[in-house]
Amino acid sequence: MREALRGLTTRGRSFLAAGLAAALSAVVLGERDLLRVAILLIALPLIAAIYVGRNRYRLACTRSLDPQRTPVGGNARVVLRLQNMSRLPTGTLLLEDRLPYALGSRPRVVLERLAAGQASSVGYTVRADLRGRYQVGPLIVRLTDPFGLCELTRAFPSTDRLTVIPQVTPLPAVRLTGEYAGTGESRARSVAVHGEDDAATREYRRGDDLRRVHWRSTARKGELMVRREEQPWDSRATVVLDTRAGAYRGEGPTASFEFAVSAAASIALHLRQAGYKLRLVTGAGADIDASEASGDGVLLDHLAEVKPQTGDIASLIENVRGRSDGGLVIALLGSLTAGEAEVLARLRGSNATCIGFLVDSSTWVNLPPEARAEADTAQNSAALSLTRSGWRVVGVNHGAKLAGLWPQIGRGTQGFAFRATMAETVAGGRR
Repeated sequence: MREALRGLTTRGRSFLAAGLAAALSAVVLGERDLLRVAILLIALPLIAAIYVGRNRYRLACTRSLDPQRTPVGGNARVVLRLQNMSRLPTGTLLLEDRLPYALGSRPRVVLERLAAGQASSVGYTVRADLRGRYQVGPLIVRLTDPFGLCELTRAFPSTDRLTVIPQVTPLPAVRLTGEYAGTGESRARSVAVHGEDDAATREYRRGDDLRRVHWRSTARKGELMVRREEQPWDSRATVVLDTRAGAYRGEGPTASFEFAVSAAASIALHLRQAGYKLRLVTGAGADIDASEASGDGVLLDHLAEVKPQTGDIASLIENVRGRSDGGLVIALLGSLTAGEAEVLARLRGSNATCIGFLVDSSTWVNLPPEARAEADTAQNSAALSLTRSGWRVVGVNHGAKLAGLWPQIGRGTQGFAFRATMAETVAGGRR
């Protein structure tokens, strides 16, 4: 009851004050009619407080998000369904759903009185331009009586999560080389199409199916040989995201780091759709195996929350090499020095085909001519160092589209012309 009295509105408090003043005047003046009016003025806000207070826990609310995972710049529809569980009708309800600043201002909806057992639904749309996982709710309901004398605020404890994932760009089909890694009884370092004479064989073991006997090899070896049928070839790829805070520039949804995150998501989903067994490694220490059927959701949920952090290239390489068994490595890299590029060359030692998208973050900001020339020289030196170590390097400047850059990775040993160009550029910059 005390809480209900604290919920009296200005109108209700005015009625109560007027009633008390009228009652005091009636006693002093001996006016019974005035006392009746005073009792009425006092009783109305009290009855309103009792009415509102007794019905405060008789509402049920459910919230639905469609979709629960939306890309940056996309919209999500939030639908609130409120049901009156009491036997008495409610007054006018003011609904306010709490939202973080990134999703916009808090929506406020007025819901007319609900009869006993009646349910009503209201909806609103949210839009997010920044990645992340955002809490939607709790719902705040302001209950009031028909006369507006008392108003109580109640919050439903339930909340929901809206995940804003990076923008995913469709990529064209490109034939990649060096992405295969074998598993099973043995591994080869290259992929070849074997004929009957070149079938992979091993010695016969007790319990082997005789239908697997390779008679041509048996005759040549002089002992029973069987085909290796337990050597599946998997298309394996590792997507590496450089999360060093100092390697990126720009702010907001158009920052260079956001481009790298979006590119990582686009490449990862593209490779999964192409049948690759995928692994995502970030400089923050995350190592996600996305080979399962739910891998898309796991990848996107992680990339929705990844942030630039302190770190170095050496720790990133250790994270990649922790479970590396060759295959294809595609790295989204921020600005590098020549020394950091030389450290990255270690990944080539794990029998991997390495492709690097080298983001020139200096193009995301306006630099003076001298600073621009210095940044370009450092970027070209890093690209040349990576190319010399066997990497395929794709430079990324502000305004570039990933779909237009993607076909460059399928050029195989494209490095010859690129190395010459970079060498001339670096040499010219040093003069």
